[in-house]
Amino acid sequence: MIVVAGEALIDLVVSGEGQRAVPGGSPANVAVTLARLDQPVRLLARLGTDGYGRQLAEHLSANQVDLDWAVRAEQPTSVAVATLDASGKASYEFRLAGTADWQWTPQELPELTGSSATALHTGSLALALAPGAQVLEDLLARERRRDGLTVSIDLNLRPSIVTDRAGEQARVRRQVRLAHLVKASDEDLAWLYPGRAVPDVMAEWREAGVCCAVVTRGADGALLLAPDGSMHEEPAVPVTVVDTVGAGDAFTGGLLAALADLDALGDRPADRLAALTAAQWAAVLRQAALVAALTCARRGADPPRRAEVAALLGAAS
Repeated sequence: MIVVAGEALIDLVVSGEGQRAVPGGSPANVAVTLARLDQPVRLLARLGTDGYGRQLAEHLSANQVDLDWAVRAEQPTSVAVATLDASGKASYEFRLAGTADWQWTPQELPELTGSSATALHTGSLALALAPGAQVLEDLLARERRRDGLTVSIDLNLRPSIVTDRAGEQARVRRQVRLAHLVKASDEDLAWLYPGRAVPDVMAEWREAGVCCAVVTRGADGALLLAPDGSMHEEPAVPVTVVDTVGAGDAFTGGLLAALADLDALGDRPADRLAALTAAQWAAVLRQAALVAALTCARRGADPPRRAEVAALLGAAS
């Protein structure tokens, strides 16, 4: 079982067709992607009891995301206004003050020791916004020390919300040391480290103890720095883009699902990841890129199911 921790919010998607309220939030989108790829997944989230919170719970349950560890919170549900431009690319405005996602307390977190969890994934605003971010960071530190599962982080920075670049640099520097797998976008790194080359940042993370670093580059594909120091590159899958909502989250879900299929998640995580061959890393990247592309070809965060991905990967081989 893969455990995903973090926000589940409502995206108010605004386009030329009007606006619609759809379930979203980066960690929640990753969880749905994993479930659709037939990976057992449990979401550690704080879900409001308002109408939006009920909509989120229904959506997640309908997609076979396990909510046994979800907290039913008194605070309202967070809302992200996603405005689509003519090309389908989304820009975001967030309504987060006093909402449920960021109010974690240590007592609300489960004990992962002895559970069936093979990986813990989190990131995005959940690791950036107080007071809950520190609670989740403490959980990551605990699990990294225990060495009983793979710890994964997707930076997914939001400079429109957390504007302190120096503060974010310090946070990321601290948190990546707790992860075996770190994923970011080239846009994340361009804002976080202006003027720095992407491979140099990835190498720095490896020196800090990250086993595998992945950077997505939109239409330019993705880079992966493997545990042995080798760099792997995967081109983007050509697709007619409807919109980019949830594409990065779909990539992350596809990546984690591919690693799970290779038995590369679990205890002794560094050893498991180091055991993968170059061909296996290429296959992992290929699946992640395909899952992201198929999501871009659809409206909203609507990742594909396992059979669809398997059919296309089989046709390409």
